[in-house]
Amino acid sequence: MHLDISKYMSDRLQQEGGQFRESGPVITISREYGCPSKLIAAALADELSRKMYVRGKDIKWKYVTKEIMAESARALEVNPEKIQYVFSYEQKSVMDDILAAQFNKYYKSERKIRNTVALVIKNMAYEGHVIIVGRGGVAILQDVPRSLHVMLEAPLEYRLKLASETTGITLEEAKKNSGEIDRNRKEFRDYFKSKESAGIRFDLTFNCQKFSIEEIVQIILKAAEVRKLV
Repeated sequence: MHLDISKYMSDRLQQEGGQFRESGPVITISREYGCPSKLIAAALADELSRKMYVRGKDIKWKYVTKEIMAESARALEVNPEKIQYVFSYEQKSVMDDILAAQFNKYYKSERKIRNTVALVIKNMAYEGHVIIVGRGGVAILQDVPRSLHVMLEAPLEYRLKLASETTGITLEEAKKNSGEIDRNRKEFRDYFKSKESAGIRFDLTFNCQKFSIEEIVQIILKAAEVRKLV
C-alpha cells in the first residue's frame, strides 16, 4: 500500500458537495508490553476474511504494524533506518534536531515523521478492512465512525513471564523493558490525542490472563458484527 499524499487527499473528497468520504472499517489494537497482539491480530484478520467470504464478499482483512514504518519512510523519501528511533519510542532533543537539520539535507524532524505516520495510518483506515496494531492508531483514528478500538492488558507478572518465554530474555530484562516501553507507548498515543477530545477511549479491553487468544478473537469478531464492520 503506497501512499501518495496528494492523491489521498483528493480521493477522499467526494465529487458532490466536497464531503469527506467515510473511512473504514478499521480495528485498532493497543497493548501493554508482553500481550500477544500480533497473534490476536493475525487470527482476527483470518476470521474477518472468512466471514466476508461466507457472505459472498471477496474482501480480505489484513493487519499492519511494521508496514507503517516502511510506508512512512517511503512517503518521506528516506531510508527506514533514519526514522527507526521514532518507532522505538526514542526522543531527540531540540538541539539534536537543529544540528541534524544543519548537516543533513535529508533530515526529517521528529514532528514531521510523526505527522507522516498519522497520515499513513489515516490512509490505511480510509482504504479499510485493516487491523492496525499499535503506532498510536487508537488516538489517530479515535473519531472514525466505522472503527473498533481494542486494548490488551494483563497483570505485570503474567506479562513478564509471557515476554520471557516468547523472546528468551530474563524476567529482570522483561521487567526493565515493560516499564520503559509502556511509558513510551502511552506518550506516543498521547502525542496524537486531539486537543478537543476528552481523552483516548477503548471500546473493548481484555485481560489476556483471563481470556485465551481464541476467546478474544471471537469476542472482537462479534463486536465487529454488531457494529456492522463486517
